[in-house]
Amino acid sequence: MSIARLWHLAWRDLGRNRRRTGFTIIAVALGMALLMMTNALIAGVVDDSLQNSIMLRTGHIQLRAAGARDGELSVRWRDLLLDPGPQAAQAAALPHVTSATPVLWTSGMLASAGESVGLQVYGIDPAAPAYDRLRAALRRGQFLAADMRDGVVLGESLADTLRVDVGGQVRLTVADSAGVAREAGFIVQGVFSTGIPAFDDHAVLAPLATVQRLSDASRRASAIVIHLDDARATGEVAAALDVTGMRLQTWEQLNQQVIQTMRSASAFYVLLDAIVILIVASVIANTLLMSIFERLREIGVLLAIGMRGREVLGLMVLEAALLGAAGIVAGLAVGGAGVAYLATIGISIDRSVAGVAGDAIAISNTMYGRAVPEVFAGLALAMLAITTAAAGYPAWYAARLEPVQALRGR
Repeated sequence: MSIARLWHLAWRDLGRNRRRTGFTIIAVALGMALLMMTNALIAGVVDDSLQNSIMLRTGHIQLRAAGARDGELSVRWRDLLLDPGPQAAQAAALPHVTSATPVLWTSGMLASAGESVGLQVYGIDPAAPAYDRLRAALRRGQFLAADMRDGVVLGESLADTLRVDVGGQVRLTVADSAGVAREAGFIVQGVFSTGIPAFDDHAVLAPLATVQRLSDASRRASAIVIHLDDARATGEVAAALDVTGMRLQTWEQLNQQVIQTMRSASAFYVLLDAIVILIVASVIANTLLMSIFERLREIGVLLAIGMRGREVLGLMVLEAALLGAAGIVAGLAVGGAGVAYLATIGISIDRSVAGVAGDAIAISNTMYGRAVPEVFAGLALAMLAITTAAAGYPAWYAARLEPVQALRGR
């Protein structure tokens, strides 16, 4: 039997029960749309979390003292860089570098009249371009200035916890280079909101010189944090830096926990993708089986007049492919609209939900999706292949029918 004839029969059979065919196509379309939106959301959250961490914490490259330990907020002199200004200026002059600035990190306790919170203290150069995002996120008051000796800025949620606002007084306690607790009073100069609970809830910013003075880390910094205009240039910039007596780390090394966590989450969603595709495939298999039982006599006639078993097999597979293809096309349209919505408007989540990820993963209050065409294409091909393969049992059953039994409707 010719291919054209098989197409004609498949098209006619699918149109025989239009309601069932329509519901099957809708099931495939919804499955495809769900896969697209889920994977877009995962890609968006992973990318957003990584970019948030790079922008607000790690930078693309860090230069640290050779003996400094990862994740340790030590202000012992042996763990700090002495006079990092010249190295920062050298790095800032390299191509692709948008900012290279010394930062002094330490842990501390910030207290108001009635509350106290443990947090991370950032001693920064307020004029550095790396903090443009924080300047843009300022809700009230003003950002830091280099000569501001007694001013700090903090996240809006942290200010709410401490029950302070712009102009309010707080006391900051840190351990100095000898491990002795030091305390000083500060005035809240500004309140910002980045929409990232992991940062807004646990960070207070002060001028670098102020934190150096309070922690007895004079002329020293924890790291030189370098930001680039393109993460793909990390290797090129790293190779051009003079790292004599220092340790260089890239954003991949600095964000290993984020990357590993997101990979584990992505592996879970691969399993979810497989489950959705198998459910859709079972719907198509059920549709074809019902179709076969309804037209047993017709299949018997076709077999009796010379249609071979492999042609019946091909007919069933073709019907499954047509159902799958139609559903996938519709799903791409619906899913595309859903991905556009996620990419522009996103999904707002409660701060407590965003905070479940912990301080290490900088998830925003609003989760945005990101279009990943190569992933969508792979999902569409997998959906088509598996839904077509779902015709295997119905096709095998129809191909093995004896003409006499089929004509009797058995």
